[in-house]
Amino acid sequence: MASDDDEIHERLIEGFTERLQHIINVEEVLGYLHFIEPAQKEPIVQKLNTEGNASAAKLLISVVVEKPHTEGWFRAFVDALHHGGSKLAADYLESNPPDPEVEAENDYCVQLIQLLAPSLVDMKTEEVCNHCFSRHLLNDVDKDKILAETRNKGNRSGASVLLSRIVRCRPGWISEFQEILRITEHKHLYELTGGSPECIKPKKGAAAKDNPEAESCQGEESMEITVTEGPPYDSTGLYASAEKFSSMENLHPDLSDCPAAEAAGTTKEGPKETDGFLRDYQMEVAQPALKGENIIICLPTGSGKTRVAVYITQKHLDSRRAEGNSGKVVVLVNKIPLVEQHFSTEFWPSLKHKYKVERVSGDSQLKISFTKTVERNDIIICTAQILENYLERADSGEDEGVKLSDLTLIIIDECHHTQKGGVYNHIMMRYLKQKHKNIKLKKAEKKLVPLPQILGLTASPGVGGANTLSKAEEHILRICANLDASKIMTRSLGKDKKEQRKSILTVEPRKEDPFGCVIKTIMNAIHEHAKLSPTCDLGSQNYEQWAVQRERQAAKDGDQAVRVCAEYLRRYNEGLILSNTIRMCDALSYLNKFHEEQIKKKTTPDEERNIQITETERFLFNLFKDKKEELEKLARDPKYENDSLSKLRAKILQEFSTREMARGIIFTKTRHSAITLSQWIQENPKFADIGVKPSHVIGGGDQSDTKPMTAAEQKDVLKKFRTGELNLLIATTVAEEGLDIPACNFVIRYGHVTNEIAMIQSQGRGRADDSTYTVVDVKNSGVAEKECVNEYREDMMNKAIQKIKALSQVNYNKQITEFQIQAIMEERMRQVKQKKKAIKDESPSAVKFSCRNCIQNICSGEDIHVIEDMHKVNVTAQFRKLFIQRENTSLQERRLDYETNGVIACKACGQTWGSMMWYRGIELPCLHVKNFVVNINGKKNSNYSKWSDLPVKFPAFDYIEHASLMAQSSDDEETE
Repeated sequence: MASDDDEIHERLIEGFTERLQHIINVEEVLGYLHFIEPAQKEPIVQKLNTEGNASAAKLLISVVVEKPHTEGWFRAFVDALHHGGSKLAADYLESNPPDPEVEAENDYCVQLIQLLAPSLVDMKTEEVCNHCFSRHLLNDVDKDKILAETRNKGNRSGASVLLSRIVRCRPGWISEFQEILRITEHKHLYELTGGSPECIKPKKGAAAKDNPEAESCQGEESMEITVTEGPPYDSTGLYASAEKFSSMENLHPDLSDCPAAEAAGTTKEGPKETDGFLRDYQMEVAQPALKGENIIICLPTGSGKTRVAVYITQKHLDSRRAEGNSGKVVVLVNKIPLVEQHFSTEFWPSLKHKYKVERVSGDSQLKISFTKTVERNDIIICTAQILENYLERADSGEDEGVKLSDLTLIIIDECHHTQKGGVYNHIMMRYLKQKHKNIKLKKAEKKLVPLPQILGLTASPGVGGANTLSKAEEHILRICANLDASKIMTRSLGKDKKEQRKSILTVEPRKEDPFGCVIKTIMNAIHEHAKLSPTCDLGSQNYEQWAVQRERQAAKDGDQAVRVCAEYLRRYNEGLILSNTIRMCDALSYLNKFHEEQIKKKTTPDEERNIQITETERFLFNLFKDKKEELEKLARDPKYENDSLSKLRAKILQEFSTREMARGIIFTKTRHSAITLSQWIQENPKFADIGVKPSHVIGGGDQSDTKPMTAAEQKDVLKKFRTGELNLLIATTVAEEGLDIPACNFVIRYGHVTNEIAMIQSQGRGRADDSTYTVVDVKNSGVAEKECVNEYREDMMNKAIQKIKALSQVNYNKQITEFQIQAIMEERMRQVKQKKKAIKDESPSAVKFSCRNCIQNICSGEDIHVIEDMHKVNVTAQFRKLFIQRENTSLQERRLDYETNGVIACKACGQTWGSMMWYRGIELPCLHVKNFVVNINGKKNSNYSKWSDLPVKFPAFDYIEHASLMAQSSDDEETE
């Protein structure tokens, strides 16, 4: 096996030899290659001194791949590249090379530096070197080498060494180098390398005159260099591509995953410009923001709100720079995928030529803190929670914090979420408090705390459940108050507006539903067994709520029979709902999986002996077993399928057979239904015959039984949809707001309608000409009625906005101020309540935990300890005797120095209690409070879903003490 790996590694290195020999820093890397003998190193050093770095690197590579190999040679070589300042070379060998477009663009940048080297060597080498070192373009060895060369041989010689070093950095170095030239006052060299002069002039000639999109910076005209002859590399190590240089990267040097030129919207004509790109209605809504006012821009989905925001951002930063001040813009989004989307498709390609743009989210892998990211960049795109976290740090006095006064413009995407309790609202509450403090400071003639300008973006503020016009007006005014908006800007799109054809497809009730009847028979038998009498229809949302309440009450009362019956009833009810939404076989598959999991709980993993099965559990197992064959037979009979699927099938076939290029989205309620609908379409040959290529898009949280989708998986599906590899998405609400989904010509809401905001958002996905919007009814969903209500609310919302716009500024300001003061007072009251709630005044000894299923006493609160203020563990020997451990492939988390990959369950009944986690080499049982009934001073509670709700402060886990005890125990066993 080792020899096979060696052969693979050899081929990998040989395949990249031409690339590697120009980016390996031989002098530094050689010192870390301990598996190469001194006799082998001597000719490499000689080659370096006589023929240059590239020739020496080629010889070094041949020595590295030469057989026989010592054990671990490949890993040692990669590590040497990392430590020797050749991280880009290491990326190629670790299967993490730059994207082809990024690689090509980086080659253009190297070629540019090579061509401009005669002029660039006139730089102030020592000053530029120090800045390059502080920005991590150079390491300690590079810096010493350059400064020594400068002192010994002069400024120009030192500059040559500097240039030969920086071009071996990871892609993104060029923008850092440009910025260094700018701040070190090398204005001529800055513009020579592509830096934008302050004034932007159109290119000469008719093409530029006829095409306003072809604007460019005067300084960039000199960059349009075509190299058609000569070798692609030279002995100086400044490698180049025989291509036309097109545009510059603008990324932090630590990031090697910069977006491809195509994804970013850059082409050989250069970066996007915002000037001249706005339509008349977009320019009109932007005007107050360009004057520095706080506003909300309310435009329909697909009408270019983000493009307006980019334009406002550029003008904001331009004006501050012209005044001699720096600007700092933060773009806030509420979903992780939106961070990358806004970065790569709007802000970065449009503004990278002039400003530093960066993105940060929970999925980011930046090696620097958010505070440093804010300091180093002009525009930061991030999830709102990250900014809130660092604002909180600043409030608490931590060094690594961010203050609102550090920012000059905050753009809030989907700003209708600025409501009570939301993270947007938390950020804006800080703003409002400081604003009103500033009023007092002004009266006292004291220095004011600067606050950023606010720009809110939304397609629909909604009406907040209002049923009268005045209530709708109040709801929208409160959003304006929360955002401190002086105006809400809307505009009729006129000729730019795309009209949709809208229809609602009602369904016929099943003439026969024997599959559903069997499930209801099972449910009624459970009702009788547990003596339960529900008051709502089986297969409805109300029934689900009833079952959840009965389960919680039974757990609290210690009634195991009723508790387990209520849990089964909830699952059967879900099966009924699924049979009315998707195929009967999918509903049966869901019930089968649930029963298999329940039976699995009754088997220990180490030996095939059953855990005790109660009379009720045996009854429930047999009940499903007796009816399973009948359900399987009925599920195979297509004549009993629901009419909703028939309507959906007909609609999809119609759209794809009547359009030349059909592209659509189906919105559905649950992740499970999205996945199964996608499978249903994939398995039906009729869809394949007309070119339907489907996939699903679901959320990333883990709050449901269905495995979530990672941000990378979402991104991959949306990319394929964008390129046409897929043409039909089946999505949950994750695709309603914000995500950049290409223009669709049909949108279907399948059995799922929420509020007017979601309706407007999903309608907005149909951006293509002649698009359709269809609602397909599903039994017991009431979507047809809800859609009518939402249409009424949309109309009411538009009227309310017009009434607000008709208010005089004096009356508007008066109402806004009243709502802001009210919001501040309400926030103070909430904080007082939270402080009271946060007081953990109960002693851990007052808390008892019992199994949610079999009610046996498990442990006391004194046995619980906390890891990283998050994980609650019980490490007592007595507790370990009470549970069994099972593997769970669906539960795989990795966080820094701990991971979880198994579950712990009650040895008596099989009820899951939590997970088994590895923490710094120790296996620890981690408890999830939702799996227990909690008794605090004799009062039982079965509703706790998170540990923070308990009025108890548990002690921190003492790792050193526990590890010492384990080590001592291990030593004792070895002695015995």
